Amino acid sequence: MVGKRHWRRLEISQGWKTVLPASAAVAPLGLALGMLVSQSGLAWWWAPALAAVVFAGSMEFLLVGLLTAAAPLAQVAVSTLLVNFRHVFYALSFPLHRVTGLSWKAYSTFALTDEVYALATAPDAQTWSRTRIISIQAIFHALWIACVTAGAGLGTLIPSQVVGMEFAVTALFVVLALEAYKARKSVPLPVLALLCAIIAMVISAQHMLIIAMSLFVALLIAGYFIQGGRRRA
Repeated sequence: MVGKRHWRRLEISQGWKTVLPASAAVAPLGLALGMLVSQSGLAWWWAPALAAVVFAGSMEFLLVGLLTAAAPLAQVAVSTLLVNFRHVFYALSFPLHRVTGLSWKAYSTFALTDEVYALATAPDAQTWSRTRIISIQAIFHALWIACVTAGAGLGTLIPSQVVGMEFAVTALFVVLALEAYKARKSVPLPVLALLCAIIAMVISAQHMLIIAMSLFVALLIAGYFIQGGRRRA
């Protein structure tokens, strides 16, 4: 029993060492989200609630805007599906098979974020124990809640005359787009995304996000089948 407890402490320690660099990198983002919640007119407790219950990074930024705009539930649901659909593919290579127990597996699925997935892409991650995987996710989850809550507290101290916090989500997606371009080096894709956004704005400014992302996904799927047909020809 003592040996098992010692092993578990070692695994938790390894999880902490693994997640600490990524946590330090996203801390400013958590602070920005908390400040955005405070500056958006929502009660401060929305910040830890979103961080704890949603725990979806970019989707939380988007959700703040949807909440303040009193967006319909259907729009919130579709937006969440489109923004987080990539997690379906994450599960294909994430070592979820190492997480035994229904409740632990459910939490691991819920806490599968971009950062956690990036940490688990190494080949040796396929042999990690359940304790280490859950430790990484739970530590990251707790630190995210703490940073977002701290940001909400700091946001209450910022005078109302200070504007621009709502640009945080735009800045976030600009950075993500730049990083995606560095990885793929594809000019047509960002141009296509921009055209979809412009078309969606013309069609309906209120439902711009849903229309733009749906159109973009549809064009990507169409392009995939067209290229596949050309290769077979």
